[in-house]
Amino acid sequence: MSLWSHRDFRLLWAGDTTSQFGATVGRTVLPLLAVGALAATPFEMGVLSAAASAAFLLIGLPAGVWVDRLSRRPVMLVADFARAALMLSVPVAWWLGVLTLTQLVVVALLVGAATVMFDIAYQSYLPTLVGRDQLVEGNSKLEASRAVAQVSGPAVAGGVAQGLGAANGVLATGLGYLVSALFLLRIRTPEPPPRTPEQPGLKREIAEGLRFVFGHRSLRAIVGCTGTANFFGGIMTAVLVLFMVRELGLSEGVVGAVFSAAGIGGVLGALTTNRWNRRFGQTTAIWLSALVTMPFGLLIPLGGPDWRLAPLVVGEAVVAYGVIVYNIAQVSYRQSICPDRLLGRMNASIRFVVWGALPLGGLVGGALGEGIGVTPTLWVAVVGQALAPLWVVFSPLRTRSEGEEREDVAVT
Repeated sequence: MSLWSHRDFRLLWAGDTTSQFGATVGRTVLPLLAVGALAATPFEMGVLSAAASAAFLLIGLPAGVWVDRLSRRPVMLVADFARAALMLSVPVAWWLGVLTLTQLVVVALLVGAATVMFDIAYQSYLPTLVGRDQLVEGNSKLEASRAVAQVSGPAVAGGVAQGLGAANGVLATGLGYLVSALFLLRIRTPEPPPRTPEQPGLKREIAEGLRFVFGHRSLRAIVGCTGTANFFGGIMTAVLVLFMVRELGLSEGVVGAVFSAAGIGGVLGALTTNRWNRRFGQTTAIWLSALVTMPFGLLIPLGGPDWRLAPLVVGEAVVAYGVIVYNIAQVSYRQSICPDRLLGRMNASIRFVVWGALPLGGLVGGALGEGIGVTPTLWVAVVGQALAPLWVVFSPLRTRSEGEEREDVAVT
């Protein structure tokens, strides 16, 4: 049965769509607000970028234990309401004339902490909601929403920032989180009761999740690939808006339009992932999608203020396409081979590394931007990302089927 007829999945999907749209607007307007209204330096932009994902390093591992001990939908609801309140504080401070870069950094840090809890809970909740045989379809639909948000959100954010001010664009982010929570409140599918650990203990339970992930060769390769790509992606995030605004002289509206045009690649990726899985198989889709698309990021630093915008947009679009196909395939693979009792800790262990790489990359990107310049830093980022797929190319994912991987987990 298709998930189109699954009422509670449709509610989760609708909530996620509005949340993703708001979050995408926020990711565009916060850097524009910092650059334009608050005159942030490259290093300050690196700190802001790092703050948005630092929570994955700070609470990523214990968050997995907490999620495994709690019902997952309530965790998602609390996270949505918290993110809404935090993001709405930004336009309020702007209207009162008291907004500072420090507030933006604090908001980014706390929103990141709530996002850690939400994302781990959501990825652990999906198998309960739809069943493991429909994980690829479910993840594809959710990633399609994310990709559509990446197309429409930046254009809206750029237009609002240029016409009404970047601080007002943050309103859409807060409202998106509120609407997401309202949809989640209407889900009726019962969850199994939270597990009671036989030997409770935060360190012991964290260690069990880490052993599962890093004792599995394919999961270890996925962590290496995603973590490397995210580290260099963090470097890119720290300087990309600076590159487009200060090096190329693009307006806020054009910056938003560039991100939206590039996001079309993500939409196409979500729509074609099932074809990749049918044609090549899930494990092959993981490494092959990354190998053939990530090198297109080398086109991004070739962008210019005229027709040379084309290489930048094409590079962003092809990378976005590959990232979506790769993410759907590898997340569905992880969910399918992991025992229920370890889902939260498995997701948390992986996200601790792969998302924890983002703030480190952001700090490095800010420092490099100050030291060697924005454009050379961008080259460092795209070269590093292009090499990231080697982790999964030289792994069991290239030679073994998903069924063989499941058998290994069953044995261990």
